[in-house]
Amino acid sequence: MKDSVTEEHLYLDFSHQYRDSIFPLHTSVSLFLLSYCDCKLFKVFLVPAGEDVGDQSVTKHLLGDLEVHLISRCQLPPVVQSCSLPAVVVKDGKFCRAGLSVVLRHIIQKTYEADPSKKNVLELLGFKKTCLKACAEVSQWTRLCEISIPQAVERFLTASPDHYQSIPPDILHLERKLGEPVRVHNDDKIRRQKLQQQKAGAKTAGPVLDEEAREEEKMVEMQENPLSSLELSIAFSKMLVQEVSDSVSMEAPHIRRTKTSDLPLLDHIFAEGLYFTLADMVLFPCIHHFLASSKNQGKILVNLPLITSWYRRVQEVPGVRKAASKCNMEFLQLPELMPVPEEQLQDFSSAAHESEEENEEGHFIGGPRPTMTKLMENGIEAKFSPHPCPNWTLDWTNFPAAVSPAEGKMSRDRALRKQQQLNNLVAAVTKLAKPGDVIVDFCSGGGHVGIVLAHVMPSCQVVLIENKELSLMRAKDRSDELGLNNIWFIQANLDYFHGTFNIGVALHACGVATDMVIEHCIKAQAAFVISPCCYGFIQNTVKFKYPRSHQFKGILSYKEHMILCRFADQTALQLPPERRLIGKQCMGLVDLDRAWAAEACHYSVQVTSMEPESCSPKNNMVVGIPT
Repeated sequence: MKDSVTEEHLYLDFSHQYRDSIFPLHTSVSLFLLSYCDCKLFKVFLVPAGEDVGDQSVTKHLLGDLEVHLISRCQLPPVVQSCSLPAVVVKDGKFCRAGLSVVLRHIIQKTYEADPSKKNVLELLGFKKTCLKACAEVSQWTRLCEISIPQAVERFLTASPDHYQSIPPDILHLERKLGEPVRVHNDDKIRRQKLQQQKAGAKTAGPVLDEEAREEEKMVEMQENPLSSLELSIAFSKMLVQEVSDSVSMEAPHIRRTKTSDLPLLDHIFAEGLYFTLADMVLFPCIHHFLASSKNQGKILVNLPLITSWYRRVQEVPGVRKAASKCNMEFLQLPELMPVPEEQLQDFSSAAHESEEENEEGHFIGGPRPTMTKLMENGIEAKFSPHPCPNWTLDWTNFPAAVSPAEGKMSRDRALRKQQQLNNLVAAVTKLAKPGDVIVDFCSGGGHVGIVLAHVMPSCQVVLIENKELSLMRAKDRSDELGLNNIWFIQANLDYFHGTFNIGVALHACGVATDMVIEHCIKAQAAFVISPCCYGFIQNTVKFKYPRSHQFKGILSYKEHMILCRFADQTALQLPPERRLIGKQCMGLVDLDRAWAAEACHYSVQVTSMEPESCSPKNNMVVGIPT
């Protein structure tokens, strides 16, 4: 295991140096985490924005004790050239991890695997190891930490220092998030402990003996500043969490009888709640640079009391000060800069609400018939093109075992249905592909589509893109068993892949992911073969608004389109036949909207049903060819 770890290369963008850091901020954040983890497992490369590496110089003290190499972009491994940085690639150049959150999580996991005593590093991944695991397109929190805050700070730093700047909306959004109540897995127990503490503080409010003056002073301080007595102690010592749990079992009867709704809420200590996580590691360098640039603008600082308290608190986390020193990051002493008269706080309660407002109609009442009737009155009905090759099938019996989805952990019936699904997609791709084409399997999961394509089309390069590491590792194992040389694996969000390709394919891309794949293919002028899934998860996002086509937009509201999406998921076999039929029609309408949106971008698009339709309740297949 150790040998494979040392063979990994980490590539970081390098645009410029500014004060005590290297930019872009994603690079600064990555170096900060490497220093905190004291990780020397990766060979680190800085990739300058220009091609002339000889003209670039990096101040050594900004790199701490890391050995860093400069490399031009044209010298990057081909798979890395297709991705946004930061990126980590194994030595054979076939498996790449790209994007800030994916790379940072990988650094943490490899650090712990190499030295299991570094449990504080593993704990950065948070409860159930899910911190920043969800991709930025579906998680507002990941997007805020990974994209919005770094970009907002970089824009703030590049603006002219001669004029006053307002606080970026994304910074205000973070301030508001830090003021929201905390939810943790043992939420009820800790809140009861907090109530018991508050009750104890209230009882000591009367006269006390002189010899108890110190204890009384301490209790009053605890009552006035509960963060110093409960949340803070829990945050800085995981051991105290157990003590809290134990003490709750002996709590007073009136505490046990208190309704959950009447319990005091927990306050933020760190970005995600009570515990120090990867989110804090990502945000800290960004906020540090923002505050450093704002220190002469008191009107800005006075409006960020929660961020300022959080910034001071992170400095006290064991290991942070040492990591910052390695990166030549000089902490700010903000108490001198931050008088916080509450009556002067800027009203930021309305900041960064756009995403919430977009989906405020998330709860729908009523069935799809009025919406379908409305479309029908305007001449719009679900249209399904004839299947181009309904009887085409792969020769599964003569394939090596590792090609078949039966190799995965699934029943025989499910494996048969998966083979039938693959027959449909591979047949469509085979009609479109020519030797030398690059075929991208988006949302590849365990590689069922991509591995079959790589096996039956050895003259094509196949790229598997998947955000879930375990799924992609299983696909890599199957590929290694088959000895495939025409396949790459990229663990990344779709947005971090920007390579050129000829055909994009996706089997059961969930919700908005189908529209993301279509968008990628249109940008690359590539054909696409997609089987959508999870229509009920479709909703407006930062990038996508529904309906998609101008034909549907002229007739349906967002709410009416969402009704179609919700009922498009009503196709399960256990449902009554008439209900499944309505679900199939709704699927057809949602995909017709997608097809027309693509045709507006100069594509020819057909929506067909896979054969046999029993291969999946989600049996639509959307095939688009650039014209």
